[in-house]
Amino acid sequence: MKRVHTALAVVAIMTLLAGCSASGGGVKPTDVNPDGEITPHEISWLLSRPADGATIAIFKQLADEYAADHPGFSLNLITTPDRPSYIQKYQTLAAANKLPELFDTDATPFAQELAKTGQMMDAEALLKDIGVYDDYRANALDYQRFGDGSLYMIPLQFELEFFWYNTALFDKAGVSVPASLDDFPQLCAGLRAAGVTPIAVDGQDQWPLERYMAFQPFRLAGPDYVQGVRTGMSKISDETGQRSVDWLSGLANARCFDDGFSSTGYSDAQALFTSGKAAVYNIGTWELANLATNELDAGVRQDVDFFTLPTVDGAKTAANEYSVSSGIGMAVNAQKYDPLVRDFLKFALSKYPAAYAATGALSPTTNVQTTVPGNATPLYQKALDAADDLGTNLAVPWDTQLDPTSNTRLQQELVLLMQGNSTAENFIDRVDSTIAENAPKFFG
Repeated sequence: MKRVHTALAVVAIMTLLAGCSASGGGVKPTDVNPDGEITPHEISWLLSRPADGATIAIFKQLADEYAADHPGFSLNLITTPDRPSYIQKYQTLAAANKLPELFDTDATPFAQELAKTGQMMDAEALLKDIGVYDDYRANALDYQRFGDGSLYMIPLQFELEFFWYNTALFDKAGVSVPASLDDFPQLCAGLRAAGVTPIAVDGQDQWPLERYMAFQPFRLAGPDYVQGVRTGMSKISDETGQRSVDWLSGLANARCFDDGFSSTGYSDAQALFTSGKAAVYNIGTWELANLATNELDAGVRQDVDFFTLPTVDGAKTAANEYSVSSGIGMAVNAQKYDPLVRDFLKFALSKYPAAYAATGALSPTTNVQTTVPGNATPLYQKALDAADDLGTNLAVPWDTQLDPTSNTRLQQELVLLMQGNSTAENFIDRVDSTIAENAPKFFG
């Protein structure tokens, strides 16, 4: 995945810090119920979501309903599904103080700078003010929080990430579901010996590969470990990081990933699994329609199951705590917040969960029930039920936590390590050095 060059990010942040006090209009981030008339006008939303996805379709419908009672209102959707292109547009507009009323963002260091400079509304205060805060899943809200616990993004989805696996291929190789993360190299070796590709991974986009970097530290040290790494307070050379890199090296030696994984794209990785050529595929419930309905190839449909992130000896996190996300969040621009924006959000957020759940997706709230599609396999309901048995700790994606340059270097070094083209020692040295050089620009 391409990342915006650090220089652009730094310049954008410096511009914001220099210009925020001079910018006019808007309200304080906590002034969630401003005085004044509700005057209909166009509002815009800068998004990074599939143009044909449920969220956009539902908000279009809700905007039309709201406009029927508020002539002059319209919702302008500025869609850039390609995430790297979106990030560049988002940061460029932020640097120029030209973000629209609503915009998508992860809980990244860049977004936290926006919040610190008063550019984003306090989402917790806003959700409480319009009376929907208590409806949200705690995990959905927590995923959107910054490291200090503050909440400036509104979740619009809820996803659980599983290891999907082919039971027939496991039986063929005489292997079983790993009881520990440390069992993965042996699992891969058994599958390879049976002529089976162990794990399909989208190495081209790199973020799926980065998930594997996060697994061991989450189990060994808990979710706060990455907060120390990203600021340089903790190092990959520490015991937790060293064990993670050693584990990754074990995966590489056992040839766990598909041959040529670095050039395997998202759809190619999924096809390897759904065609029965790969035994394991780590992906989230956003793919339920492809993995747990009759859309899945009939040749493998009865052989697909899933398991959650295995634990390790001495784990700091529980078996029911793993990668759970609420996707990219919706932020509200404090400079353009007014009574109309508040009123529309109150209207939309009260209706959105039911409409979203009706599409077969997990809602970020608990006050609605997901509609299971008629063509679903039993695995669909099993996945939904898992959402009701979750712990409080989340394995957050590292790509939303590290500064851009350090994240890019980590992704590059991961590919080299997993290809066998770099040693664990070189990996640790290069990543730690990059973080030490660049983290102070964001967290110093």
